[in-house]
Amino acid sequence: MTGPGVDYGAVFRALPSPTLILTPDLVMVDANEAYLRTSGRTLADLAGRYVFDVFPDNPADPEASGVRTLRASLERVVLTGAPDSMALQKYDVELPDRPGEFEERYWSPVNTPVLGPDGRVALVVHRVEEVTALVKQLKAHRTGEAPGGELTHEEQMAADLFARAQELQELNAELRLAHARERAVAVSLQRAMLPVLAPAHRSFAAVRYRPATGSLNVCGDWYDLLDLDERRIAVAVGDVVGHGLEAAGVMGQLHSALNAAIRATGRPAEALRTLTRFSSGLEGALATTAVQTVIDRAAGTVVYSCAGHLPPVLVHADGGVDLLDAATDPPLGAWPPSADRSEATVRFGPGATLVLYTDGLVERRGEDIDTGIRRLVDSAARHRAATPDLLADALLDDLFPGGDDGADDDTALVVVRL
Repeated sequence: MTGPGVDYGAVFRALPSPTLILTPDLVMVDANEAYLRTSGRTLADLAGRYVFDVFPDNPADPEASGVRTLRASLERVVLTGAPDSMALQKYDVELPDRPGEFEERYWSPVNTPVLGPDGRVALVVHRVEEVTALVKQLKAHRTGEAPGGELTHEEQMAADLFARAQELQELNAELRLAHARERAVAVSLQRAMLPVLAPAHRSFAAVRYRPATGSLNVCGDWYDLLDLDERRIAVAVGDVVGHGLEAAGVMGQLHSALNAAIRATGRPAEALRTLTRFSSGLEGALATTAVQTVIDRAAGTVVYSCAGHLPPVLVHADGGVDLLDAATDPPLGAWPPSADRSEATVRFGPGATLVLYTDGLVERRGEDIDTGIRRLVDSAARHRAATPDLLADALLDDLFPGGDDGADDDTALVVVRL
């Protein structure tokens, strides 16, 4: 039976596995009967309290790591929105009727996110299986303290799985550390290759780059803003599919190539056609998207061309908004290198603003990307009178209401007052 006729509260209470519900701040909000029975607590002991205030490490055990490892797993779930299965954990529990006295306990935990309507983690389900009795039995067999002689086949399998789980936990910790180091180097390389806004541009333009938080999707986005002549400005953004140092390296080459192409041609479509030919011989570049614009202040026009990229947003002084989607072709690798690219022109009046961005600004897990674009359009129109710097900050605040924790992909953003 499914649907509204199911009492999911009753189902949760009756689950045989001990299960605890936490907020993203790791405050406990509910627990089923199996968890209360296993932990020796009542719901009143748990609800509304920070989990590690109720379940601290055993102060008498200098090697206790239960709090550290469980907190790391829970925070990964909140950060990534993905489940996290932990290796078997030794996590002693304070006896509720004897404060300060801890009992040796072993657990096999799995932490799972519950996503809200906005795609963010709203709750975390912490499910555990207690294996204290099995671990103590295996230890007793190893030390010869238990009767029965040889381990059974099932006990031997359990002992081997226990050993493998400990090895995997150590390996995962090493891999996370290696990833953190590579990510730090890649972000530094990315920032070094992105241009600093020239002093002459700071009065009418703002740029932002925000790396993804705790994600592999980092270091593929770029932006560019340069003067073609006294009246024309070229503005571009692009997005390389990939992560880490490899994506950062590809990004640097494509950024430089497009910069040179628009300087040489002065035409967005021709510049993207040149970039398409260049990318055909560059490994890792074929799924790249990009948009190139040329702003002519004297003529009051924006000429643009998109290679599989999301449409720039043109906000007029009266609050009207145009999505620049009339000249959009497939990404670099999905278009014949010798084929022409589309190009379109749109007019603007005094006080208009052009916003270019990458998909990290508007794309959210479990949500149609059009919803994110509408959110961007509404924010840009609402803050259109702000300076470019303040408008860029307002867009990031509106699109990432939770701050950096909302960044599943890196984001490049350019705001130009026309």
